[in-house]
Amino acid sequence: MAAAAGSDGVVKHLLLARFKEEVTPERLDGLIRRYAALVDAVPSMKAFHWGTDVSIENLHQGFTHVFESTFESTDGVKEYIEHPVHVEYANELLPLLEKVLIIDYKPAAGKA
Repeated sequence: MAAAAGSDGVVKHLLLARFKEEVTPERLDGLIRRYAALVDAVPSMKAFHWGTDVSIENLHQGFTHVFESTFESTDGVKEYIEHPVHVEYANELLPLLEKVLIIDYKPAAGKA
């Protein structure tokens, strides 16, 4: 059951990744399309964005890709993590990563 809107505040789920060398561009494209499709399969997942590192600071620590999912609450993140479609996808994705970092946070506006 999805958490009520606003019950806990928006949560961003970030996954930073570096894929193993053997992951072909075609395989990577398919993985990203399947990740994006989770929005339609997992009710608690409200949005998905992704991109590659373009920083000139060279502080990426080897991470090349960023995946951001949006949820209405921490309960929504929990539902996503436990959802069978996500579990199946994660079991395919994670072995293909050389390096991964996942963090969830509640966005705050400019002032502390």
